[in-house]
Amino acid sequence: MVIYADGASRGNPGPAAIGAVIKDERGRLIASISQRIGKATNNQAEYRAIIAALEEADRLGARQVDIKMDSELVVRQINGEYRVKKATLKPLYQQVKQRQGLLEGFTITHILRQQNIEADKLANKALNGYS
Repeated sequence: MVIYADGASRGNPGPAAIGAVIKDERGRLIASISQRIGKATNNQAEYRAIIAALEEADRLGARQVDIKMDSELVVRQINGEYRVKKATLKPLYQQVKQRQGLLEGFTITHILRQQNIEADKLANKALNGYS
């Protein structure tokens, strides 16, 4: 499965939401997520988007996932290129790594923001409910 994930926060921290699109290997939409998550930083929202998408992919029976997101920091942290220094991100990072360990295959790739429009729209749709 291919997952496009995004988190959004108004204020840092502030009201936050997540969005994700889950597609099969042919690019067909399987599921989408658009929900508010309360008060969070943007990076916390990015992690929460991955976690929610991985939970949904697990429910759908995924054995291999390819995550694509526009948060270079989060992608590099999960890939082990950057250390997770913020105490507030460490438990979220651990949740992602735990879920990663349950899969046969896992990749996460940084993409440009304009390549993540669907997930971005879903996160902002949920976030706009706070207004």
